[in-house]
Parts: sequence; structure tokens; C-alpha cells
Amino acid sequence: MSASRKKSTIIVAGGKGLRAGGDLPKQFQPIGGIPMLMRTIQAFHRYNSQMKIVVVLPDEFQLLWEELCRLHDFIVPHKIVNGGETRFHSVKNGLVEIDDEEIVGVHDAARPFVGTDLIARCFEAAELHDCGVIPVVEEANSVRLLTENGSRILDRQLLRVIQTPQVFPAVRLKRAYETVFDPAFTDDASVAEKSGVDIFLIKGEESNFKITTPFDLILAETVWQNNIKTTE
Repeated sequence: MSASRKKSTIIVAGGKGLRAGGDLPKQFQPIGGIPMLMRTIQAFHRYNSQMKIVVVLPDEFQLLWEELCRLHDFIVPHKIVNGGETRFHSVKNGLVEIDDEEIVGVHDAARPFVGTDLIARCFEAAELHDCGVIPVVEEANSVRLLTENGSRILDRQLLRVIQTPQVFPAVRLKRAYETVFDPAFTDDASVAEKSGVDIFLIKGEESNFKITTPFDLILAETVWQNNIKTTE
């Protein structure tokens, strides 16, 4: 049996993230007294302490991040690279730090509750199937598609909500990102799929939600408090 390939993760924190409220971008806002981004980094470090972690941050927030790391004695190894104009460009910047032979995950900084089991399943499936792997959850809401004549109902049983980490053989994702930017690229799977990479779906986690709004921050604090209570 061949040895498992090295693993790396790009954590995308390249946006301003002000919809969550407050003066700070959401990736720096605290959950249980710790900046969200730190909790996200810790999740991948728990999965694999040898994993290369690349964090994509806007240039104007990097000094703030350094100060937060000092304030919280945050010493989990990670490399900072500059964010780009869009998520596409941010991920492309992060991929420069990734070796071709690795398996690489791309994860939203605003999903701090991703579980170790989910991370493991994503990486294992990507290496086993030599394809892109994305976690998904079922759509619980009734949904409608807007049309020229109004709207129509969609069968929600045929829909899946996309999460991260999205994991790929690094060489295949790097080749995919050589393409020209298209506004239709909403995630890494859409970029990879355009270049011919097969996408394999696995079951995600309801707790792996993306923090976007002030309400999400309140929900995140509640989730963190409940996790603490179950582990004490």
C-alpha cells in the first residue's frame, strides 16, 4: 500500500465580513472569548498537527492578526498570504504555497465548528478517489426558482447545501485555478469541475454552518457554550 500523501489546508479569510456586525471583520470576532479564525485553525490542527495550514488574509488586517495572536498566545503554526480581489483570487494566492503532490483542503474561516471526523472523511475520500470531495447537507426549507413568469417550486429532496472543507489532489486543483476568473465560480468545486475534475459528495454536518450575520454569531456562541458543557 502506498504511503498517505501529505495534507494541507487553505483557510480563506480574505473578505471584509462586515455583515456579521461590529467594527471587526467576522473572522476576528470572538466565539467563547477567542477569535473565530483561531478556532477554525485549531480544528484542522486537531485533525493533523503536521498539516500545513495557509491562511489567506487581506493585507490591511495582517498586523491586527499578529497582535491578536500575541494577545491570545496563539502558537498553532500557519502561514499568512495576501487575500485577492475575490475568493477565487484568494484561493489562487494560497495555492502558491501548496506542493503538487499534496492533498489540499479549502475551508471558510467562518466555519469554526467543522468536526475532526468530517475533515478526515473529506481528505480520505479525496485521496482514495483522486477527485474533488465536498461535504453537503440536505435542504430543509421549501424552495422556489425565480422564472420570467414568476416562480416555481423545486423538489428540495434533489437539492444539497454545500459546505467546506472542499478537498482535492493539489495538482488537479492548481491546474483548475489556471483558468480565467468567471463570476459563476462560487466555490472550489465549481472551478475544479470546469476543468474536468469529478466531484464526490459526502455527508456534511449541520453544526458546520457558515457565520455570516449577527444572528449567526449569537447562534455560534450558543453552540460553543453547549460544546463546552458536553466536554466538561
